[in-house]
Amino acid sequence: MDILFICGSVEPGKDGVGDYTRRLSGELIRIEHEVKILSLCDHQATSFLTEFQEIEGTKVAVNRIPITATKKERLTWTQDILNDFKPEWVSLQYVPYSFNPKGLPFWLPSFFKKLKGNHKWHVMFHELWIGIDIESSLKQKCIGVVQQLIVKQIIRNTKPHFINTQNKLYQFFLQSHKIEAVILPICGNIPLTAVKNEANKFTQIVLFGSIHPGASFKEFIDDLVSFESKLSKPIKFVFIGKNGPELSRYQEVLESKKILYEVMGIQPEAVISQVLIDSDFGISTTPYFQTEKSGVFAAYKEHQINTICVSREWTPTKGQYSIPHIIKYEKNNLKLNPTTVQVFNLNLLANQFIKSISIS
Repeated sequence: MDILFICGSVEPGKDGVGDYTRRLSGELIRIEHEVKILSLCDHQATSFLTEFQEIEGTKVAVNRIPITATKKERLTWTQDILNDFKPEWVSLQYVPYSFNPKGLPFWLPSFFKKLKGNHKWHVMFHELWIGIDIESSLKQKCIGVVQQLIVKQIIRNTKPHFINTQNKLYQFFLQSHKIEAVILPICGNIPLTAVKNEANKFTQIVLFGSIHPGASFKEFIDDLVSFESKLSKPIKFVFIGKNGPELSRYQEVLESKKILYEVMGIQPEAVISQVLIDSDFGISTTPYFQTEKSGVFAAYKEHQINTICVSREWTPTKGQYSIPHIIKYEKNNLKLNPTTVQVFNLNLLANQFIKSISIS
């Protein structure tokens, strides 16, 4: 099967959806499908590029259109790729902010409508629209209404044969607009390459990637200190990846409680994989009901560690549910009961994707 994936950017390590698309593409190639990736609004490309990107030993053909391209250039290059490749499927990996910095890609529906070819459309909704939480501002709700209209116009213009999203909440909100989506879990952007070090002397808690503001980290640490006597080993925190400006506040909290920690910063994938596999828990600062869209959560799952959600308040207006393998932190009610995390299998994911579109 010939498949063209379309996403926003595809610079390795710079775009979570791009990293996901590359890993899925690599596995599809390994099971003998023809795959290419097109990034429509690439932030790192300065000119139109055709290149190969290697992932897990497999080279993936990638075309990159710079974000600075004109509408005419973008349409010409995309149509040329379709004419040359002639894919059976075009799979849109949708995040509104990938195609417009304000999350309002008004141009996208008409752009897709102008594309010519015999391909079928598939859409994967990694994100929908903002303003679906009780805590959102009036401005966010207004932007969200406009984003909903754009989504519906994209569906109208592409007439997709199959639609996916990666969590029940988004599935519920899509269904409220009569858009039927099937859940397809995402893979992490860090392949499992390491072997667990059983001699670890600590109960290791890792925080990988961006720290989102507003999380009740101090309260969590207060409760964790009270809980520490129930653990068989002393606690150690490891921060790895690009954590952002909130990191310094987290360091201050840990230092005030005399908890050991290590800041490793940006590291190669192999090093990150070793840290993850050696950890007992992973911290996610993404709001609980959005955790399943997080590449960090996917990486924790792939390395078979339980996730503790320590985040700001984010309460969906409807469609709440319980998420396996995520411990939702509640003040004065810390529960660290690790469960067996289901082994992630990228091959099963790729085959599920192919099976879904094959029967469409």
